Amino acid sequence: MDISLTGELGDFLRSRRARIRPEEVGLPGHGRRRVPGLRREEVAQLAGVSVDYYIRLEQGRGPSVSDAVLDAIGRVLRLDDTEQQYLRTVARPAARRTAAAGPAPQRVRPGLRLLLDTMEKAPAFVLGRRMDVLAWNALGDAVAGFSQMPAEERNMPRQVFLNPQAHELYPDWPAVAAETVAYLRLDAGNHPRDKRLATLVGELSLGSEDFRRLWADHQVKEKTYGAKRMRHPVVGELTMPYETLTVTGEPDQMLVVYTPEPGSRTAERLTLLASWAASPAV
Repeated sequence: MDISLTGELGDFLRSRRARIRPEEVGLPGHGRRRVPGLRREEVAQLAGVSVDYYIRLEQGRGPSVSDAVLDAIGRVLRLDDTEQQYLRTVARPAARRTAAAGPAPQRVRPGLRLLLDTMEKAPAFVLGRRMDVLAWNALGDAVAGFSQMPAEERNMPRQVFLNPQAHELYPDWPAVAAETVAYLRLDAGNHPRDKRLATLVGELSLGSEDFRRLWADHQVKEKTYGAKRMRHPVVGELTMPYETLTVTGEPDQMLVVYTPEPGSRTAERLTLLASWAASPAV
């Protein structure tokens, strides 16, 4: 069972050519067009392949396609590095990484858990497949409350789209939502037979119109670095740059570390939060 990825190659290519204006690639932009962006025959011409070949590729019934052809199409469609790699992934279904019907639960190595615990001044946690939260340190828990969540809810997409407090928690919710869906689709492209991911996408689609809209946009994006604002119920607004590191030997696990500027208001509030979290309950 594939994860709503039937026809994904065609959907992805159509979404990308729709965003390119003809004049951007040296073609006349006048005249009536039934759809926005480039026509299939224009992409084929600019990529140096036959129209029939490109149509069959977009329909998912083309032959094995070479890197050279995919790179040419990517240049025409102005794909970034992540989008280009995604194109290669969905263009070759047989080569995609597939999961067993019942994938084994992901485990966090003891050494990684120890590393988390040594980060006393930085909130940190480990994300796994489907953006499940696998482990966290004390300050990460104080910020996000992972330990208070049922295990099945320790998942970033569920928290962003199905948690009623998400819009209050994230002042920049639209950006957070878009980034979350873009990474989840990237994961889906690599693991199209993951039944748990299929279930997650189904639940999010049923429970959130915003998720359905963003999923249909076919955006893909790696989770690397950036900044996130959060409104914490105890200490107020936190502005936290973050770094995301792939765990060596565990390519489906990422260590996310928030790195507040030393001496900043956020750093001071995190110190207060750490003290509050360490205080025994009265």
